[in-house]
Amino acid sequence: MQVRPYSPEKDRAAAHRIWYEVGWLRDTSKAEAMDIFIEGGRALVADFDGEAECLAASMPGTMRYLDEDLPWSCVTAVATSRVARKQGLAASLTAQLVAADAAEGALVAGLGIFEQGYYDRLGFGTGVYEHWLSFDPAQLAVDVAPPMPRRLTPDDWERVHAAFLARRRGHGSITVTPPEFTQGRILRIPGHTFGLGYEDGPGGEISHHLWALAEGVNGPYFILWMTYQTRAQFLELMALLRGLGDQVRVVRMREPEGVQLQDLIRQPLRFRKLTRHADFENTNHASAYLQMRICDLPGCLERTHLRGGEARFNLKLSDPITRFVDEGAPWRGIGGDYVVTLGPCSGAEPGTDPALPTLTASVGAFTRLWLGVRPATGLAFTDALSGPDALLETLDHVLCLPTPRPDWEI
Repeated sequence: MQVRPYSPEKDRAAAHRIWYEVGWLRDTSKAEAMDIFIEGGRALVADFDGEAECLAASMPGTMRYLDEDLPWSCVTAVATSRVARKQGLAASLTAQLVAADAAEGALVAGLGIFEQGYYDRLGFGTGVYEHWLSFDPAQLAVDVAPPMPRRLTPDDWERVHAAFLARRRGHGSITVTPPEFTQGRILRIPGHTFGLGYEDGPGGEISHHLWALAEGVNGPYFILWMTYQTRAQFLELMALLRGLGDQVRVVRMREPEGVQLQDLIRQPLRFRKLTRHADFENTNHASAYLQMRICDLPGCLERTHLRGGEARFNLKLSDPITRFVDEGAPWRGIGGDYVVTLGPCSGAEPGTDPALPTLTASVGAFTRLWLGVRPATGLAFTDALSGPDALLETLDHVLCLPTPRPDWEI
């Protein structure tokens, strides 16, 4: 096996074959979208007999931690052909991709998972639950009369991407910097999609918009994403959805950051019962399908400014990614012993202070703690994190954070 950078001229056909075999590319009309997606960032392939049989790709971006934007690596694709399964290729390529991005300054990395557990062995920890609601748009309790929107098409991809970058963001939100991410994403979506939005920016930029996938005359309509900068803009978009209720019987969307969407739906529990097992069932379910990991502990903590007191402790941090990264690589994980301070001025220094309590954690578990996915006392029940009860309770108080919602599909 040879691992090397992806070459469009040499590897494009093999990459199309890999994506076709895993079901991501179902017809040749979407091949251009795949090329844009891969070639907009970094990509590695594993060769067998001179042909690529595994591919992993990433793009740079940012992750917001409270008020700070941290350099972030987004692993956008990992796929292995049918003939090369169970050879350890996907884990090895992903590890080397993360290592390359971390060596170039990414403080955090993230990816979407096909199942929980696989990427834990590379130090990734599971993020928060995303809530998905299906509801009758006619039942939206939004007292707003929205102006007529502008129709958006795939040709607007650069302006749509700019709207993503300018959207209202909260703790844990992510962006992917290259506009090719949005271009490829729009082109890859199967079926009939459409965008509706408003150009209220100072220079006529898209200020707020939604992008949807329509299935059937009466739905469901899937709201693939929504961006806005203010409360008024959010309510205008929700009013647009309400206006579709004459025809569309159900809309499915992810709950926006900071919003309890059920607040805006009339009689949500009644309609859930009335539509149970129906074609247009109203539902509310949750799933965690994004994972994150710290790639530079001192770098992350230097930009961590907490508001709930201070904790100081020893950290024994294990990082399983090390065994997947080549000897001599400039970055091989962040495992080791640290003296950590969490508070208004946080930090991590190599070493141990015998006067301090000790927290033992995997990098995935500590990432979840640092982000605020779950409190220390909860993670001690279910993840690779342990320490004295008094320290865990102190960390619960100090790391009292908003819910870290990525607010971006990867």
